[in-house]
Amino acid sequence: MKAAILTVGTEILFGEITNTNTVFLSRRLNDIGIDVMYHYTVGDNPVRLAEMIETSLKDCDIVLTTGGLGPTQDDMTKEIACQVMGDHLVMHDDILDFIRNRLLAYKAEMSENNIKQALLPSRCRVFFNDAGTAPGFALDRENEGKRQWIACMPGPPKEMTRMFERSVIPWLEELTEGSLVYKEIRTFGIGESDLETALLPLIDGQTDPTLATYAKNGECSVRVASKRSTREEAEAAVDEMIREVEKYVGKYIYSTEGDEYPVVVGNMLMSRGLTISAAESCTGGMFGAALTDIPGISSVFDRSLVTYSNQAKMDELGVKAETLEKHGAVSEEVALEMADGVRKKSGTDIGISVTGIAGPDGDTEDKHVGLVYIGLSLGEKCGGKTICRKIDRRIRERQRNRRHAVLSMFDMIYRNI
Repeated sequence: MKAAILTVGTEILFGEITNTNTVFLSRRLNDIGIDVMYHYTVGDNPVRLAEMIETSLKDCDIVLTTGGLGPTQDDMTKEIACQVMGDHLVMHDDILDFIRNRLLAYKAEMSENNIKQALLPSRCRVFFNDAGTAPGFALDRENEGKRQWIACMPGPPKEMTRMFERSVIPWLEELTEGSLVYKEIRTFGIGESDLETALLPLIDGQTDPTLATYAKNGECSVRVASKRSTREEAEAAVDEMIREVEKYVGKYIYSTEGDEYPVVVGNMLMSRGLTISAAESCTGGMFGAALTDIPGISSVFDRSLVTYSNQAKMDELGVKAETLEKHGAVSEEVALEMADGVRKKSGTDIGISVTGIAGPDGDTEDKHVGLVYIGLSLGEKCGGKTICRKIDRRIRERQRNRRHAVLSMFDMIYRNI
């Protein structure tokens, strides 16, 4: 099936809110094998809204809308959807009761505007909204011998995402034949073009399963998807293709289940009972923040010290003044002393450190923006050694350098543990 996503709301066109709904829907529709062909945004104007729905359905089987289902006069998505799809609004008593009970739970009074929300197309499939009051719905029509659909959902992201996952996804799966399974292989240390080149023997002439490469935030992923008559057949095909991908780029893979690097490393540390502490300079606590997003990580994560200044490195980590004077804060020698210092201070099995020049300014005669050193101090349980990795990217974007440094810290732990 081919789909278009149509977001409704003048506030989006004015830039007053960020349109996260389109990003979410695009990802999830592709996950279940529906191709997203177009993204449209239209203001609260009935004529233009009707035109955009018709335009979307010229090339697509289904248009998914978000927004315009509220109780106010400028919320008109239902009315226009009925107009285009050849239906009319009727009162749905079960929806009216649902809205009334929801408002009672909020200790709010039922108004005429709220009653309007229970008016829905006569032949629609209703999607309940358990995060708000505006219900969604799906409606179809026959057009030149072709069946077409529209699915309308509320605009607030919390309401839309919950409705989509709980109600719209099952409805869409009823419309499509077969079963689609996909998995995401996550890699680090290889660029998207190199990754695709390495996998060309598998990509060229592919039918099913299919491979697609993506780059995001300093790493790359490969999506493997298969659509077969049964889920079991699709899963087997995907797993077999993953084994083939591993033959070509296995040394860069850190997850075949789509897990992010902090989760992979965090779970590895917890499963092995290995404790860790960190000393961060240029990343300013980003490594520690990534770890603390993981449930249960307190069983192994002791601390992350943000030692930004030279004085902090000496006071908190025991870095020698002469080391700083001779080699500078951004150096292999300082990174090693930082890693050893935080591990010994905290008594953990692993100490990880990072120091670098994030940019966009900060070049010196012998050091430049993008230069980063990562130190790794391993206790006896992990081999009893202290090593350093140098990263030299020469990229002048501060956040990209910091993000890459954090990923490199997790990569260094993963490769050595």
